[in-house]
Amino acid sequence: MGMNMGSGGGGGGRRGRRRAAVMAEINVTPMVDVMLVLMIIFMVSAPLMTSTIDIDLPIASGGKSMSQNTPPLTVSVKRTGGGCNSAVETYVGDALVPASELATKITAIRATRSETDNTVFLRGDRDVCYTDMMKLLGTVRAAGFKANIVILPEQGT
Repeated sequence: MGMNMGSGGGGGGRRGRRRAAVMAEINVTPMVDVMLVLMIIFMVSAPLMTSTIDIDLPIASGGKSMSQNTPPLTVSVKRTGGGCNSAVETYVGDALVPASELATKITAIRATRSETDNTVFLRGDRDVCYTDMMKLLGTVRAAGFKANIVILPEQGT
């Protein structure tokens, strides 16, 4: 019942040595630690990489100022009743313009405006149909204007 520690055929020789099992798992903890450190370094250093160089820019002279004293042209549509494609009232500015004269009126206004002053604001009543607004948009664009459709935010009820 004793242990034989001698040089017998036990575990001391080269042939009798057992190999340890190979560890088949990857330890990702060190990789996660390195990635977190790199992320912190980049988060701290990114705002420092923007340059804040003070430059004294020259003042441009001549040319035309972008701010015009003429108010932009506003075309409004209000439905007078009925369903879609029914009678609508069209206003250029605050003046009521019949639908038959609208195209000629907008074309005449475009002829008096400069090339940079070619924006029209289109306003439609809540009850105006989509087709009526698209007809107005087509008329305005055919006259040579760029159209911006104005949508007012809803008021709190």
